[in-house]
Amino acid sequence: MITKLIKNSLMPISAIIFLLTMVAWLAGSFDEKVAPGLDNNLQQASTNNNSYTLSYSEQVIYEPISGAIEAKQATIISSRILASIEKITVRAGDTVKKGELLIELERSELDAQVLQAQERINALSARYREAENNLQRAKKLFVENLISATELDNSKASFESLKAELTAAKQALTQAQAIAAYASIMAPIDGKVVNRFAEPGDTAQPGQKLLAIYNPISLRVEANVREQLAMGLQQGQALKVEIPSLNQTQLAHIDEIVPTANTASRSFLVKANLDYNAALMPGMYARLLLAAQTEQVLKVPNNYIETLGQLNFIWLLENNQVQRRFVRLGKAGADNKTVIISGLNVGDKIMKPVQR
Repeated sequence: MITKLIKNSLMPISAIIFLLTMVAWLAGSFDEKVAPGLDNNLQQASTNNNSYTLSYSEQVIYEPISGAIEAKQATIISSRILASIEKITVRAGDTVKKGELLIELERSELDAQVLQAQERINALSARYREAENNLQRAKKLFVENLISATELDNSKASFESLKAELTAAKQALTQAQAIAAYASIMAPIDGKVVNRFAEPGDTAQPGQKLLAIYNPISLRVEANVREQLAMGLQQGQALKVEIPSLNQTQLAHIDEIVPTANTASRSFLVKANLDYNAALMPGMYARLLLAAQTEQVLKVPNNYIETLGQLNFIWLLENNQVQRRFVRLGKAGADNKTVIISGLNVGDKIMKPVQR
C-alpha cells in the first residue's frame, strides 16, 4: 500500500522536474556565457575603418506640377470639296509618311471638268492660230494698200480676243486640275493617326474633319506653373518629368513659356519638349518636378543598411559597443545614399554590416 502511494507521488514530481529542465534549457541556462562587448566580427569591423559618421547633407525639394503630354506638331485632315468618300487607307494607330495617300474622294465629275477645260483649250488654240495667221496676212495686205486700216484693226481685235479667251481657258484648266487634286488627300506630315472620323461612303463636307494626325517625335509636357516658380525658369532649361502611368522619370527642356499669366490661378503655361519615347501618347498625365527649396537631411550609404522582414536597421557604434538601431528610411537618391527620417542623429557613428 505504502509502496503504491510513493510510486503515485513520484510521477507528477518527475514530470514537473522534466518541464523545469526543458524551460531552463530553452532559456539558454546550459549555454556558455559570453561577456558583454563587441563580438569578433564587429570588433574587426570597427578597427578596419568600416565606420561612417553622420552629417547633414543638402537636398533639393521638388514641387510636382500637374500637366499633360501634348503634340507640338498635330493636324486635322479635312476635305476642301464636297464629294463622296471612296477609300480611306489608314486607321487610328497607323504610322504615315508625308505625302502618303490617306483618303480618296469620288472624282469622276472632277476629271470630266478637267477634260472639258482641256477640250476648250484645244478648240481655242485652233481658232487662235487661225486668227494669228489672218493677222499676219492682213498686215502684208495693208502694207501693199490692198486693205483698209479698219480691216487691219478688225484682224488685230479678233486675234487679241482669242488670245484672252485662250489665256482664261488655260487658267480654268489649272483650276480644274487643282480641284481634281483635292480628291486625293495626302499626309501633310510624318506621324501617327490619332482618330478616324469618317468611313467610305460618307459625304465629305468642306472643312469637316476626317482624320487626326500627330507627330510622335514632337511630344512635350504642358503645365501651368505658379508664378513664384515660373519666374525662375528659362527657355532651354532642363526639368525632370514624371510619367506615373509608365513609372518613368525623364528630362524635358523648356521650349516655351507663355508670357501671359492666368489671372484666375496666377500661373504661367510652360511647355517642355520630351525626348522620343514610343510609350508616350498625347493626353497622358505627367508631372513637372520643379526645385522649390532645399533642406538639411541625414543620408546613409545604402550598403550600411540591413533589412529584417519589413524593418530596416543599422549597426550603431556607441560607447565602444555596437548595437542594432532600427530606422525609418526616406527616399533613395542617385548618389547610392538613402535619407534617414528617424532613428539616428548628426554625429552618430555607424558600422558597415559584416558576415556574422
